[in-house]
Amino acid sequence: MPSFDILVKGGTLPDGTVKDIGITGATIAAIGDLTGGDAGTVIDAAGDLVSPPFVDPHFHMDATLSYGTPRINASGTLMEGIALWGELKEIATVDDMVQRALAYCDWAVSMGLLAVRSHVDTCDDSLKGVEAMLQVREIVKPYLDLQLVAFPQDGFYRDPTARANTLRALDMGVDVVGGIPHFERSMAEGAASVRELCEIAAERGLPVDLHCDESDDPLSRHIETLCYETQRLGLHGRVAGSHLTSMHSMDNYYVSKLLPLMAEAQISAIPNPLINITLQGRHDTFPKRRGLTRVKEMQAHGITVGWGQDCVRDPWYSLGTADMLDVAFMGLHVAQMTSPEEMQRCFTMVTDENARIMQLGDYGLAAGKAASLVVLDAGSAIEALRLRPDRLCVISKGKVVSRQARNDARISLPGRPDSVRRRHRLTYG
Repeated sequence: MPSFDILVKGGTLPDGTVKDIGITGATIAAIGDLTGGDAGTVIDAAGDLVSPPFVDPHFHMDATLSYGTPRINASGTLMEGIALWGELKEIATVDDMVQRALAYCDWAVSMGLLAVRSHVDTCDDSLKGVEAMLQVREIVKPYLDLQLVAFPQDGFYRDPTARANTLRALDMGVDVVGGIPHFERSMAEGAASVRELCEIAAERGLPVDLHCDESDDPLSRHIETLCYETQRLGLHGRVAGSHLTSMHSMDNYYVSKLLPLMAEAQISAIPNPLINITLQGRHDTFPKRRGLTRVKEMQAHGITVGWGQDCVRDPWYSLGTADMLDVAFMGLHVAQMTSPEEMQRCFTMVTDENARIMQLGDYGLAAGKAASLVVLDAGSAIEALRLRPDRLCVISKGKVVSRQARNDARISLPGRPDSVRRRHRLTYG
């Protein structure tokens, strides 16, 4: 048997199979029964879940870990959050944003989150956020894949300099074209912004990821325009609609037309359950809408849907730990995805599906793929959702970047074991 740099032995993969994984350099060299193989570092994963790394396709790293500066979002609404971010970015410095983002990336690595797509505000003539996030992207490149989206937070047309600054950000090396059509002055301007942003992406050969219809208004239907422009410009497979919360309130007949259009255009959807159910429905009394888009219905049409984190400790959200299993756990509940098959799918939504949305070509547990994985203190993907367990080991691009000891609780009860682990083997069928 060959010798490897790292050998992960006996781990249970998300599909339930038990395999060894041999790593040489930054690549998975072999996977299967590697009995007899040796390595400079051997990781015993017997009984533990070995997963490809977690992926977050929707985040705001320029704002992260800023909660309470300069004040707290008292109403808890999206609009106050946007206004508060406007105050914050006036006083934030490049170094401040870099340090907050790097601290968050440390959290992410410890949780096995090794790929993030972050929107960065381009409604700022200085483009401090863009400068800061480009620095961060370069610093974390050896261990975390960071994609940046040029995001005109105050509206591509609504803000007088947003169009020019968004183009400048793309010229500086930002990876993805973003937008926020529902925040323009009118539905017509929103549709026009979708058209021009898609044309920019087509001309530059870039992906598109729009904050789209993040509203309780059922008449916010920019996703339809996004489908049309994707078809017109041949952007199939390169476009994502983030949030899509208005679909929660739309007429069912209209949605029956919309979903096939999304599938035909191969548009991906990125709901953000922690934030969507926190920010949406704030104008309702009862019954109160929760604002999550139609996840299962989109999946039934073959549309790729992934879960996004969106915010951690910032003007819009006061909590968060960089744990994508928290995101999937909340999404599972709000979308009522509780069958074994649906729970399993929720796990793939923060791994394989999100990697597909971000077009991570070297992602996955297979020979020849990037040697990035996470060992979790859980026996299966569903148990990982239930426990949101410790990450015992994180490997990024062939290097061990995080280790954590098992954290069993010690108890003192007569006639009972002296420690507790919340693992629990379940069978389904």
